Amino acid sequence: MSEDGSADGDAEELTHTTDEGEVQMVDVGDKPDTNRRAVAAGEIRLQPSTIEAIREDKVGKGDVLATARVGAIQAVKHTWETVPMCHQIPITNVDTDFSLCEDRVELEVAVETTGKTGCEMEALEGVTTGLNVVWDMVKAVEKDEDGQYPETGIENVRVLEKEKRRPE
Repeated sequence: MSEDGSADGDAEELTHTTDEGEVQMVDVGDKPDTNRRAVAAGEIRLQPSTIEAIREDKVGKGDVLATARVGAIQAVKHTWETVPMCHQIPITNVDTDFSLCEDRVELEVAVETTGKTGCEMEALEGVTTGLNVVWDMVKAVEKDEDGQYPETGIENVRVLEKEKRRPE
């Protein structure tokens, strides 16, 4: 562990297991509160005709990006319920940014908190759920004649940045 109580990256030290190998939640009680921010991104590959339908708001289920934005924010707020050993943290802000490209929708989710642990899992959950909502909203137009999705795919999900700083 480093001086501030955070893991220093030593692969020999597993923080989510006891000495006996039992799963545990990391005790962050002694860590100081810090301002934290994480940004994650990903994309869903779609047919150009689907992108055009999203752009023109002509998808039968409704406004794809507005619905996906709500889904992403809800996922951020509920990450602790779906990721084992993830702490419930006070989310202070969530920003979602969608970009429509020729053959894909890109999504960036930025999450902010003030607390004892980071928010990168929340950002990742926001991205994956937001993109899953896009897929759900457009699946009728993405299916091929056999009801399959040969070209559709969620890809390149990653953390772009994370930061931690002491409150001023």
